[in-house]
Amino acid sequence: MIAITPTIALDPREVRVEPLRASGPGGQNVNKVETAVQLRFDVARSPSLPEDVRLRLVALAGRRVNSEGVLVISAQRYRSQERNRVDALERLADLVRRAARPETPRRPTRPTRASRERRLAAKASRAAVKATRRGQGED
Repeated sequence: MIAITPTIALDPREVRVEPLRASGPGGQNVNKVETAVQLRFDVARSPSLPEDVRLRLVALAGRRVNSEGVLVISAQRYRSQERNRVDALERLADLVRRAARPETPRRPTRPTRASRERRLAAKASRAAVKATRRGQGED
């Protein structure tokens, strides 16, 4: 089990890691060795995630979740496949951890008296500038 939080753990069978060739510079190695990895995690059908965490994870992941509800994480930061695999798993765990933390609701606040007075003073000042620019109307 991949421990995420004290209450959430992912089954390793739910996570699929596929090697692929990394793009970018790397000389002969880049054409021969599959060092990059692509991690796939089916968010929509995962029994390990509570429904509220699942919804927040989809929202948090954004474009990384495809139309079938599969989260795709690509890792090619390192030159070894194993380090990229660990990096992808850490990024998945971090995403799920962030989704597991519920949002704190916004408490509505009111502007202070001083801020209201500053705003009105700025408006009056601006109005005065514009009033001086106005041409004198003919009587």
